[in-house]
Amino acid sequence: MPTYRYPRIHASEITPEEVWHGRRDWIKAAGAALTTGALGAWPQVGSAAGLAALPSTPNANYVVMDPSTPEKDVISYNNYYEFGMDKGDPFLYAKTLQTEPWALSVEGECAAPKTFGMDELLKLAPMEERVYRMRCVEGWSMVIPWIGYPLSALLKQVQPNGRAKFVEFVTAVQPKNMPGVSSRVLDWPYKEGLRLDEAMHPLTLLTMGLYGKVLPNQNGAPVRLVVPWKYGFKSAKSLVTIRLVEKQPVSSWGRSAPSEYGFYSNVNPEVSHPRWSQASERRIGEGSVFSPKRKTLMFNGYGSEVASLYQGMDLRKNF
Repeated sequence: MPTYRYPRIHASEITPEEVWHGRRDWIKAAGAALTTGALGAWPQVGSAAGLAALPSTPNANYVVMDPSTPEKDVISYNNYYEFGMDKGDPFLYAKTLQTEPWALSVEGECAAPKTFGMDELLKLAPMEERVYRMRCVEGWSMVIPWIGYPLSALLKQVQPNGRAKFVEFVTAVQPKNMPGVSSRVLDWPYKEGLRLDEAMHPLTLLTMGLYGKVLPNQNGAPVRLVVPWKYGFKSAKSLVTIRLVEKQPVSSWGRSAPSEYGFYSNVNPEVSHPRWSQASERRIGEGSVFSPKRKTLMFNGYGSEVASLYQGMDLRKNF
C-alpha cells in the first residue's frame, strides 16, 4: 500500500515526543477534576502546555478504518488565519488566545435563546469520541478522533421556530491576541453557515476535544464545529455565536472569493477548485512527499449518510 506525506513542517513547530508522554500524570489528575464537575479555569493551552483530559465514550458508529493522524501533526499543522497564514503559525501563536471565561450565544429564530458557559456546554449531552476523516480544500487530509456531541443537542435547547432555515456560526475576534486579524485576507469575525438540516444531521459535531483531551487553542478551543463531509473551512473554530436565520448567511470565504468557495462546500472530487484539482489528496503524517496521492472520496466518504440531503441538487452548480 502506498504511503503519503504532507508538505514539510519545521522541527521547531513540532512538540517533542517526550513532552507529550511526560504529561500523563497531569492529564489524569485534570481528568479526575473534570469528571467530578470541578472544572476550574478552562486551560490556557499553548504550543507545549498541558491539556486537561476530556472523558468520553467511543461511538462505534463513527469510526474509520484508516489509522488516526499522529497527534503531533494534528496540533502543529493547522489553518487558523487569525493567528497567521502559514500552517505552523497557529501552533506558534495561539497560546495568546483567551479561552476563560467563554460564552456561546445561541440566538435568532428560536423560542428560547440562551447564552451557554463552558460548564453548561460540557454537561449538556454525553461526550462521544468520533473518528472522522477531514479534508482540506488545499488538498491535504487527516483522520482525527474528535470529542463532542451532535450539534442538534444544543440547537434543540433553544427550540428553533418555523422561520429557521439556516444556521450562522460566528467565531471569536481578539485583536490583541490574534495577530492575523490585522491582515485583510478576510473580513473578521470569521463566519460560516449551514442549512438547518445539515446542522441537525447526526454527523455534525459540536466539538470540545481531540485525542482524549480538551481542544488545543490552535485547533479551535474551547468549542468548535466539525462537519466531516465538507471541506475543513466549514468547521468554524472558537465559536462565540450560533444564529438561527431565515435567509442563507454569507460565509467569510464566500464573501472573499465566491467563485472559489461556494456555500455548500461539500467534498466533491469531480468539481475542481479554480486553481487546482480536488480529485486527490495527501494524508498528513504518512510517507514521502513524492508518494502517490490517494483518491478523494465523494462527500469525504460519508455519502451513505449525507447524500440524501442533496437529492435533486446539481452539486456542480451548488458547490
